[in-house]
Amino acid sequence: MRMLAPRPLLAVVGMVGVGALLLAAFLQHARGFEPCPWCVLQRLVLLVVTAFAWLGVALAGRAPALGRGAGVLALVFSLWGIAAALYQHFVAARSPSCALTLADRIVVGLGLPDLWPAMFEATARCDEADLPWLGVPFSLWGALTFLIAAGACALAIRPGTWQSHARP
Repeated sequence: MRMLAPRPLLAVVGMVGVGALLLAAFLQHARGFEPCPWCVLQRLVLLVVTAFAWLGVALAGRAPALGRGAGVLALVFSLWGIAAALYQHFVAARSPSCALTLADRIVVGLGLPDLWPAMFEATARCDEADLPWLGVPFSLWGALTFLIAAGACALAIRPGTWQSHARP
């Protein structure tokens, strides 16, 4: 059975990440899906996953060890994203306030609402933000996005693939 090459797998992660971030921004600004701190934290994590995935794509042929390392980091952050999305769905969405939670402290502590308010300013409470989109709560869409990213990253970093796909 032929193995999938790491570069296309990480490119899928990068494209899914960019698409999901654009969709989140569109739904917020055009459709009124206001984000809570946990939503915003997931955006940050997805941005990091996407950046590491594209870095892995860029390094795959030139520096396979660094490209694989970027894939590992994308996988680690994808797992963190799954945890954040599930926490939002099962815990935070059942609480009227999520101010001063871990998500809020991370996002505000990094100064992201001041740097890019259109993407990182939390404008909703946690119990208001987990609206259904296409019949599924938004937090579960986030979990699915991170699950896809984690699966593709896990396939991309498996042993033996980076040496056989490196450029001479």
